[in-house]
Amino acid sequence: MANLNKVFLIGNLTRDPDIRYTPKGTAVADLGLAINRTWTDDEGQKKEETTFVDVTLWGRTAEIAQQYLKKGNPAFVEGHLQLDTWDDKQTGQKRSKLKIIGEHLQLLGSRPQTDQPTVSSPTGRTKPAPDLRPSSPPPATQRDPDLDAEPDDIPF
Repeated sequence: MANLNKVFLIGNLTRDPDIRYTPKGTAVADLGLAINRTWTDDEGQKKEETTFVDVTLWGRTAEIAQQYLKKGNPAFVEGHLQLDTWDDKQTGQKRSKLKIIGEHLQLLGSRPQTDQPTVSSPTGRTKPAPDLRPSSPPPATQRDPDLDAEPDDIPF
């Protein structure tokens, strides 16, 4: 029998991403997503519920989340489910929590107009963040009026 563990979520961050680094220097970010669902019940009443989900991101994806996402920002996360289990230190009982391990992140919404952000490295140094804005389009090429075809239509 086949198995599938894949999750696609779009929601708003419930808090700023919390980033830390492993001893080997790999970035790990934890964030919370609030996902809203609306529907109409049998009596025609509009209903809404919010589900809160914890997401863990690794590597460069974690650094991008910390750099560009803030509480309230919308985001798209693709990943898989993971069940964490542990013993409660106070009660000694087994505890568990289902969370998302994010494999891909897409920033949604408009780009905030702020000063140049910086990126912190595991060593504590900061450097300017890369500019993710698309570059300006290339200048238009001049067309030869003697050609009947568009330059892209020429087969060589």
